[in-house]
Amino acid sequence: MSESVVTLRREGRALRLTINRPDQRNALSNEVFTELRAGLSEAKADPSVRAVVLAGAGDKAFCAGGDLRQMGEDADELAAHRGRAGLAGVLRDLWELGKPTVARVQGYALAGGFGLAAACDFLVASERAVFGVPEAGVGLWPYMITVPLLQSMPPKDALRLMLTGRRIDAAEGRRLGVVSDVVPHDTLDKAVAELVDELALAAPQAVALGRTTFYSVLNNDVDARLRMLEASLTVNLGFGDAREGMAAFVEKRRPAWQVES
Repeated sequence: MSESVVTLRREGRALRLTINRPDQRNALSNEVFTELRAGLSEAKADPSVRAVVLAGAGDKAFCAGGDLRQMGEDADELAAHRGRAGLAGVLRDLWELGKPTVARVQGYALAGGFGLAAACDFLVASERAVFGVPEAGVGLWPYMITVPLLQSMPPKDALRLMLTGRRIDAAEGRRLGVVSDVVPHDTLDKAVAELVDELALAAPQAVALGRTTFYSVLNNDVDARLRMLEASLTVNLGFGDAREGMAAFVEKRRPAWQVES
């Protein structure tokens, strides 16, 4: 039996969901999306769970983004398109959970991993954390994480990160508003636990309704936006730039873009 790509562990009043692919820097795959959604469903159904913590295994990365090897594989196009909607499903589940969510970021949070962390109510980052949106460098665009990034920082700052792929540290993430707290690396788990304890003091019924209302207002028409972004990603993956960019990433070389004359 293969090892789970997302592990669940009870930590006090929180359920911790950990992406368990440290050798791939916890890259997002269809299996990861499926298991994250199952874990969130379990947390939602258990009244003793008062918060959810999202984490990445190992010390290097929270999540370095989508698994480009899987995205570049030939497969049934409709099935592949539906698989790419996995991140949108996780985002919806986070916003509809009815319980506070905390991202524990100890290292790299890039591309879809950055968006996943930003979609949580709070993002607690180690001083070693690094954030970035590098998709344009591999012939893609950060379609699915556009919504959580625009919720978390000024639009022009988000667009600049998307266009340049520039990486930022936790302190700059805090300045932009996407990072809630920056703490010394050795105290990251303590800081997350203290935040969970603080969040668990609130009345659970009021939190369930109030938090759902909060995201209903914030995410007005978000389903239409996510559907548009899902379709755009599928179209983009058919571009020559995307094929070249992902091949270059896998082969660890600089991409050779085809520029029309």
